[in-house]
Amino acid sequence: MSKEKLFLDIHVIQTLPPSNINRDDTGSPKTALYGGVRRARVSSQSWKAAMRNYFKESGEVANVGVRTKDIVSYVAGKIRETNSTILEKEAMDRAAEAIEKAGIKLKDNKDKSAKEAKALFFLGENQAKDIAKIAAEAQEDAKGKLVLDKDLLQKVLNDNVAIDIALFGRMVADDPSLNEDASSQVAHAISTHGVQTEFDYFTAADDLSPEDNAGAGMIGNVEYNSSTLYRYANVALHEFLHQLKDRGSMINATKLFVEAFAKSLPTGKVNTFANQTLPSILVINLREDRPVSLVSAFESPIKSEEGYVAGSIKRMSDEMEKIQKFVQKPIKTLYLAIDNVDIADGEEVDSLDELLEKLGAEIENYQFS
Repeated sequence: MSKEKLFLDIHVIQTLPPSNINRDDTGSPKTALYGGVRRARVSSQSWKAAMRNYFKESGEVANVGVRTKDIVSYVAGKIRETNSTILEKEAMDRAAEAIEKAGIKLKDNKDKSAKEAKALFFLGENQAKDIAKIAAEAQEDAKGKLVLDKDLLQKVLNDNVAIDIALFGRMVADDPSLNEDASSQVAHAISTHGVQTEFDYFTAADDLSPEDNAGAGMIGNVEYNSSTLYRYANVALHEFLHQLKDRGSMINATKLFVEAFAKSLPTGKVNTFANQTLPSILVINLREDRPVSLVSAFESPIKSEEGYVAGSIKRMSDEMEKIQKFVQKPIKTLYLAIDNVDIADGEEVDSLDELLEKLGAEIENYQFS
């Protein structure tokens, strides 16, 4: 029997040593109150940015988006790739006309040398190429304006969606018809226990300072904390399939999403702290009813003097069983752990590659409506 919905839940327990990967406006590590206790926090925006960078660096999925105000120059570059006889000024003019015709508002940039979008715009590479082709081939009317079809341009911007636009969404205030609903959700990561911000007082010597000058060339403080994080994300696979329109592409992009969620890391102060860690456990659930976060397992903070990882994994596993009083049992649970653990009704795998292969096979065999 075919089903209408399929959700992928991703749960991670990951430890960070002293670090400051996501700062607030004062330079302090971001935190949140949860369960009445101050927790370490890493914003979803920060981790999604790291994931998008992972997408681009993986080389496996070419259709990744660009988020920029400099959309005119970006499309103009594609126009010149399409037709090298078009000079740079004409390419910029053609790009601007096509973009404005599509419903994206432009303004002069700071030095008034070119046009740029009023706000950051999310554009897929394939979409940019198609817009460029239309603009490059467009004829001029009697007034010297390009003859462009708005419906066709908007169709290009709504079709052939880049994977990160499909996953994370696109909002265009000037023209809601260009909006793209996100098929994924990424939660703010929080520590499973209470934390306190600490301070690293540092001094830096001036290598060329006279020998009789005993003072430091620079002094300062860096704030940091250490934590064991619970991280969660989900993907509405039925919606992702609808956006990408091809099951194979959707499966490959989903596997890349899981890989990026597991392996990516925000880079804040990474040269200072070298906090290059990986998850202690990765659990994925396929659900037919609704996505479910397990963060409620940590509303009461874990207290320990012997580390937080084992206790966090146990709490998370127990919560997965408890929530079945409210929701359906997952149709499939796969997990990969550094140490020997037992996740109820879950299938343990030996490597991330094996987990991704089994996940892909499950999605491939699932009968969507």
